[in-house]
Order: sequence, then structure tokens, then C-alpha cells
Amino acid sequence: MEINTLFAGHKYAINKPATRPDPTSNAGSTAFKAVENFADTLKQTETLAAQSMTKGADPQALVQALAQTELAVETVVSMRDKVVQAYQEILRMPM
Repeated sequence: MEINTLFAGHKYAINKPATRPDPTSNAGSTAFKAVENFADTLKQTETLAAQSMTKGADPQALVQALAQTELAVETVVSMRDKVVQAYQEILRMPM
């Protein structure tokens, strides 16, 4: 019985493409939750800002939402900077 490695690799690629997430893996859930929380924070702030301009919502709530948004944006910028630093370190590695 002869096993063709090209055939085996092709069958594996068909059955498990790299773009399909593994449902049993929990690797990306933390990052997905962080992005989801960031988006929710921005949506809440936009909603409060619109309400304060049109309906006269509580200014204290608007200031608090803006502070939370500022903190979320600073966190995302910090994470981005860390990713860029890691990428630059990888580029500096000798081959």
C-alpha cells in the first residue's frame, strides 16, 4: 500500500482549511470579547452623546461614558503598540 503525500496533504487541506476556526478551541475568544467590549463601549457613548444633544440626557452620564471611551481607546492603542513592537522584534531576528 503506497501513500501519496501530495494526495494526503490535499485531503487534509480540503477537510480542515486554515480559515475555518476550530469550534473546540478557545484561543480567540478573549481577543474577540475584548474587541466586542470595545465596540459596545463606543456604541454606548455615541448613544449617550446623541441623547444629550437631542433629549437633554444627564451630562454626568455623558462625561462618565466619554471617560470610559477614552480609557478603552488608550487600551487599544497600547495593545497596538505592543503588537508593533513584537513585530519589529521579529523582523530584527537573524535568519
